[in-house]
Amino acid sequence: MVTEVFTRKYCDQHAVRDEKVEATEVIQFAWEGQVREIDACDECKKEHETRFEPLVDYSRPVKKRRAKKAESAKAASADSAPDASDGSDASNEESADESAEA
Repeated sequence: MVTEVFTRKYCDQHAVRDEKVEATEVIQFAWEGQVREIDACDECKKEHETRFEPLVDYSRPVKKRRAKKAESAKAASADSAPDASDGSDASNEESADESAEA
């Protein structure tokens, strides 16, 4: 005996709102460096095409950015900065007091 099993796919966008709408389309997109896909009904597919497809024309590939040497130097100096700033703040306050008296 042969049994056929039919599985229905429901629109993921409607499923978020606890609605069961049968999906007929698949939408693919990139997220955090991976190609992902969701099931969508005709209505959601059309909405996606009108809202997000025009953005593809303006998109560009993302380049990996290197950490700048200045940022790493700032992080190292930030550890020693509180010690140095305590002394410099006191001297700045003294000089401000002297200039106010004059």
